[in-house]
Amino acid sequence: MLFHVRMDVNIPADIPVDVANEIKAREKAYSQALQRSGKWRHIWRLAGEYANYSVFDLESNAELHEILIALPLFPYMKISVTPLCRHPSSVRDDDA
Repeated sequence: MLFHVRMDVNIPADIPVDVANEIKAREKAYSQALQRSGKWRHIWRLAGEYANYSVFDLESNAELHEILIALPLFPYMKISVTPLCRHPSSVRDDDA
């Protein structure tokens, strides 16, 4: 199943810089591991915002939920999810 996910990050200003940097480092490592596994297929920065659009390729809604709540930045995110399905006019054979 493919999912389009928008993540907007809002780290409170009162979090110490070293703590915020540590959380962001863990976030990067976690997200890159998921990208390497093929589960996190795409990640795109939204210019001028602390936000991204991502595409996940997962087995279920529950798997997406577990991945998202494990994000180190999850407590500071607003997340919206849109399930996707292959369009019948697509010329790509590799999209599920």
